[in-house]
Amino acid sequence: MKNLTSKTKSCWEAYASPRHRQAMQDLAGRYLDFLSRCKTERETIAYIRDRLLRAGFVQGGKGDKTLSSLHGKTLFAARRGRASLARGLRLICSHVDAPRLDLKQHPLQEQAAVGQAKTHYYGGIRKYQWLARPLALHGVIAREKGESFSFVLGEAPDEPVFSIADLLPHLAAAQAEQPLSKAFEAEKLNLILGHAPLPASGRAGAEQAREDPVKAHILSLLHRKYDVTEEDLYSAEIQAVPAGPARYVGLDSALIGGYGQDDRICAFISLEALLDAPRAAPAHSQCLMFWDKEEIGSEGSTGAKSRFFEYCVQDLLSAWEPETRFSSCMLASRALSADVHAALDPDWQDLHEKLNAAVLGRGPCFCKFTGSKGKYMANDAHPEYVGWLRGILNQKGIPWQMAELGKVDGGGGGTVAMHLAAYGLDIIDCGPAVLSMHSPFELASKADLYASTLAFKAFLQA
Repeated sequence: MKNLTSKTKSCWEAYASPRHRQAMQDLAGRYLDFLSRCKTERETIAYIRDRLLRAGFVQGGKGDKTLSSLHGKTLFAARRGRASLARGLRLICSHVDAPRLDLKQHPLQEQAAVGQAKTHYYGGIRKYQWLARPLALHGVIAREKGESFSFVLGEAPDEPVFSIADLLPHLAAAQAEQPLSKAFEAEKLNLILGHAPLPASGRAGAEQAREDPVKAHILSLLHRKYDVTEEDLYSAEIQAVPAGPARYVGLDSALIGGYGQDDRICAFISLEALLDAPRAAPAHSQCLMFWDKEEIGSEGSTGAKSRFFEYCVQDLLSAWEPETRFSSCMLASRALSADVHAALDPDWQDLHEKLNAAVLGRGPCFCKFTGSKGKYMANDAHPEYVGWLRGILNQKGIPWQMAELGKVDGGGGGTVAMHLAAYGLDIIDCGPAVLSMHSPFELASKADLYASTLAFKAFLQA
């Protein structure tokens, strides 16, 4: 008799064989390295581009494997299939930006014998999580004549780190009475850069050195190391991110902890799924889209609201099938908005609606709609498309689950799905569940990483 009820499956049980466990561990090792190395959108796109080039993709080429990037922050990759583009693309899109602290354009100040950098937070952070922890600086500085260079400081064991001081509990009585939204002020997220004043021998009578000797020392060190001046910081993009590598978590090392897993875990998974493909051309053309700026509404030239994706598909049509219309290709395409989902938090279960909550280790999570409250600002996937996706994963025996983001009126959030849905294609949000989302140290399951990679691969080849 056919089973009439539905129950999610454990990825640990589905992939219990030694072969699967070894493949899971190998994938987790590669992901740990990726997560430790790629802490900004530029670093992530550079990693993706390098792996694609080594796999035979050509920048701006007209061959069967091509890629295009913009400003080093967004990238489109395509592999030609046997079917006409009029039958649509198999598209997976993810974003490579993550919540962080950006240095302001005029960052340097000195207060109470401490040199600091003013910051402006990016995306949805809980401010207190960024205090009293080691931070590293990753950035790019552009000079006035056009040349630019990237740098990383605070990741190597022999390099100094940076930090934001927290208020000691002895003086925090008034702060403790304030609501969380007011207790931690954005303008006090000032990054400590130094403390020692510029040595008297190096001051040369400069007015700045006399008034702010610690700031002068910081500028002197920056000039000595990178040949930059304070004005060069106006044309810089410097991010403060958690210092140190990603790590396995738990006695069983079953979880992966690290910064930026929303949404770089999906960027990594989709890349692995594309590159782990048969040599023969796929049935449908396969495309990956990596976007910037999702955490701040997908704005800007490198966000999903830009026309970059549209230009890339039009270039594909010009190179591969000039007779196929853009609208025909889009209307026939099927896509995944690859983004993480909030896992059921063991200590805050009352904030979830448990029947529709994602659970760690139960495979990739489909989220039929995002948005908030009455499904505002949401794509809402069509049931025919959900049924088709169910069939693909069930046929392969891949565990999967469906969930919403918190209780009705109690949660919500947006993704890039609605921006692609505007073209009329089928799309749904799909990705692994994550604990401590948007924190400096997010947690994901190794089993979900593995199952999601198999799911994305099955989607691309369907």
